[in-house]
Amino acid sequence: MSQIDKQKAEIIEEYKIHDRDTGSPEVQVAILTKKINHLVEHLKINKKDNHSRRGLLLMVGQRKRLLKYIGSKSPSRYQDVITRLGLRG
Repeated sequence: MSQIDKQKAEIIEEYKIHDRDTGSPEVQVAILTKKINHLVEHLKINKKDNHSRRGLLLMVGQRKRLLKYIGSKSPSRYQDVITRLGLRG
């Protein structure tokens, strides 16, 4: 198991809703946030990497849509997720 798989498994373990949960919106947002943070650090060093910048923008858009979905279904879960991930400063 690679380092990335271990990190992903830890994120799933932390944000899952029930025992067999791997794809709930909360888990997806947490994984996307980890990827986004990693890519932001990469782009600080590699300023001209426009292909990765596009991928970053797509991930941010996907996370925004998932957060909007969570907010429409359960505002309390939405607040919990953004607080735990440190989003919306």
